[in-house]
Amino acid sequence: MKGLSTLPVFSAMATTPDELLAFLDRLGIRTKTVRHEAVFTVEESRKLYGVLKGTHTKNLFLVDKKSCLFLVSAEKDAEINLKQLHNRIGASGRLSFGKPEAMREMLGVEPGSVTPFGAINDKQRRVTVILDSALMERGTLNFHPLVNTATTRIEAADMLRFLRETGHEPLVLDVSGPERSPQPEAT
Repeated sequence: MKGLSTLPVFSAMATTPDELLAFLDRLGIRTKTVRHEAVFTVEESRKLYGVLKGTHTKNLFLVDKKSCLFLVSAEKDAEINLKQLHNRIGASGRLSFGKPEAMREMLGVEPGSVTPFGAINDKQRRVTVILDSALMERGTLNFHPLVNTATTRIEAADMLRFLRETGHEPLVLDVSGPERSPQPEAT
């Protein structure tokens, strides 16, 4: 889509939305991007649900007590227990939201624009990308293309391919829904 690079990207070295879409195109990954007014929350994005086909998402930029960074993506309405999420993803202690400065530095995005597409800017691979297994069963997914004034539709398998091409091996884990009790061992 033309003209997305005129939108603000806040790191001097960050990939622009146009460069991201060109990268996806070079990989042979088909996407569709729609421009819209800025949305900062899942609630604000609800007005786009009828316009954009596919599963809408929420994306969390998190940090654990050892300063390890995580980007967690799930369905827009998925219930994620932040107090227990560290157990599900193998983090060191409870998680908190990452600082905007770290988000800008690592992913090249601003708050409200968190997206797994930001992995293209994480050249040092400091961010672990985690995709909820329920989300990955949905097929067609919607994420911001580095800015919150557009949304890009991509197939789940293509998102996995994109992440691997950026050097990020995504973890597909159960991060939403009820906690599961450990299964007893068979005797």
